Amino acid sequence: MDDIIKDKIILVTGGTGSIGSVLVRELLKYKPKQIRVLSRNETKQYELLEALRYPKNLSMLIGDVRDRDRLQLALRDVNIVFHAAALKHVPFCEYNPSEAMKTNVIGSHNIIDAALHNGVERIIAISTDKVANPKNVLGVSKLMMEKLFINSNFFLADKIKLACVRFGNVAWASGSVLPMWKIQAEKSKAINVTNKNATRFLMSIKQAVSLTLKATVLCRGGETFILKMPSISLNDLAGIFTKKYYPRKKIKIKYIGDRAGDKLHEDLLGLNDWNSEVWANDEMFILVPELPIHNLVIEPRSYESFKRILPSEGFSSQDHVDVKAIQKIV
Repeated sequence: MDDIIKDKIILVTGGTGSIGSVLVRELLKYKPKQIRVLSRNETKQYELLEALRYPKNLSMLIGDVRDRDRLQLALRDVNIVFHAAALKHVPFCEYNPSEAMKTNVIGSHNIIDAALHNGVERIIAISTDKVANPKNVLGVSKLMMEKLFINSNFFLADKIKLACVRFGNVAWASGSVLPMWKIQAEKSKAINVTNKNATRFLMSIKQAVSLTLKATVLCRGGETFILKMPSISLNDLAGIFTKKYYPRKKIKIKYIGDRAGDKLHEDLLGLNDWNSEVWANDEMFILVPELPIHNLVIEPRSYESFKRILPSEGFSSQDHVDVKAIQKIV
């Protein structure tokens, strides 16, 4: 990380979000020349500056990845981009598909375009497990985002390194289920669970940022990096939550049914990944495109401490429930 980050200029889109802000904190440890945060919320930018005590090498830019002209300015002289800006909530993407497309797809295309014009060295884009066997607008839009970054390597490998990291549900991220349950429990002594039998992969914010930084070091261009995460049913997660944070209160669990776009189980690897080489170690998967596009191929490669596995082995949340591991994350 010292070799990659020190004295470099870095842009973090969505850098005031739950993950983006922690990523900024970690990147500052490696003494970059400058970190630029691009986001739309000026209040969150002010709060981040206050929390970090106004480091001289941190700059705040109001802007949106939909705005191509703003991106051209934001990316001037930038070496590395961490692309965390996204619309990420399943129901809101279902009800606003055109807005999800504008941010998650067109915004991502704008990032790549501006990066090429400004000589950026590498981009790490944040994706989601919703892209594996996608059922909802969020998953489809993020799958298109992945394809933009990964398939562009067939044509741009000599100019820029593009890679993705694929997250599960991030515990305590803004707007996620745990902070929402906390609000509900304190307000009405009850929490809402959509489907008690549904299972979800869960990771901590610290794990999410760690995966992103490791991907930055390991990427050669064209990969998708996926943490091997534990999963849990929503019913069991609700039980862990109430016992941990409200041991002396009786918190009622209300089952409200699936929301628009909800899946019963999630996957880390999907049928849409079967045209990729899959490398794995105890910590993560690395997906590398295997099938050529118009005779353009990514050169064969291997990764130290990783073994190649069959894509058909899959990784469903239904099969990897680990209550003890989830307790630590919660």
